[in-house]
Amino acid sequence: MKKMLHVYCQCLKLLLTLMMILLIIPVFLQIVARFVSFIPRYIWTEEIARFAFIWIIMLGATIAVREGTHFSVDMLRQFSPATERILTQILLTLMMIFSIFFLIGGWQFAQTALLQRSEIAGLPMLAIYISWPLAGLSWILFCWSNYMIFIRPKNRGINGST
Repeated sequence: MKKMLHVYCQCLKLLLTLMMILLIIPVFLQIVARFVSFIPRYIWTEEIARFAFIWIIMLGATIAVREGTHFSVDMLRQFSPATERILTQILLTLMMIFSIFFLIGGWQFAQTALLQRSEIAGLPMLAIYISWPLAGLSWILFCWSNYMIFIRPKNRGINGST
């Protein structure tokens, strides 16, 4: 299971990289088209950039949950190991609850897009709306994995570090 989640996270990182490229290209076209008269101004570039940006947010948040950096905040004050352990368990539990809401609500949200198409590029809106339930499902998997790593006596850190 640990190996599968690692491979899945690597795939998410690759997809995140592709989405960054997909964001850069239409934004670059928009900027160049403003200053160069022979390049037409494409209206679809804004929509594609917006779609890529939303996917970048969801993928980045998912990778951050995997790495244990999304909702964790370093405090100025150092707590005892027992208090740190309790706070981490509370954090992972709250993240799991939030993830379940994201999965269920995101699925209902995605179902509203089944027959919708974007106005300019004509892309199916499901391509963007599905990012919410997929993020929720991924967060559940990664929170559970982090929790299982955390409760093992040998590994105290979220990512298995000591």
